[in-house]
Amino acid sequence: MSKVDIASYIRDVRDFPKPGIVFKDITPLLCSHAALDETVSLLLSPFANEKIDLVCGIESRGFIFGSLIANRLGVGFVPIRKAGKLPAETLEESYELEYGRATIEIHTDAVKPGQRVLMVDDLLATGGTMAAACRLVERLGGEVVGCPFVIELTFIPGRKALAKYRVHSLLKVTGE
Repeated sequence: MSKVDIASYIRDVRDFPKPGIVFKDITPLLCSHAALDETVSLLLSPFANEKIDLVCGIESRGFIFGSLIANRLGVGFVPIRKAGKLPAETLEESYELEYGRATIEIHTDAVKPGQRVLMVDDLLATGGTMAAACRLVERLGGEVVGCPFVIELTFIPGRKALAKYRVHSLLKVTGE
């Protein structure tokens, strides 16, 4: 049982970033030390008995939770960013969006073959970004341990895109 009601720290912002979208704003969660600490604990709990060598976080809110989890585990953190944002040699992976394509990148020396990697982001919707991030890690020889999320939009089939991975989400949103 959670000590803090995480859901009470998630704010709905209607019509952001465009009309018809209900944005799940985690800013109130980030502003509360107790809620943030509990969120990190809950994200990690299913993986407590796993060997984890690295944590990868996806731009941008995945950086927040991923780096906190890496710090808690005493392991390194690897950022996965939008194309053109990393300074050294990168590996890229493109994926489909509702209207078009997007590309994310990782440094080619960020994950060593055989390293066990926890992949972290704040929100699971279509699963496209996380699936692409997992492919990047695997192309570098890493092994994906699991994919924890703070929020999962269950009315969008994101788990389907991540079917081969262990997915864990704290809050399941069943409707817009």
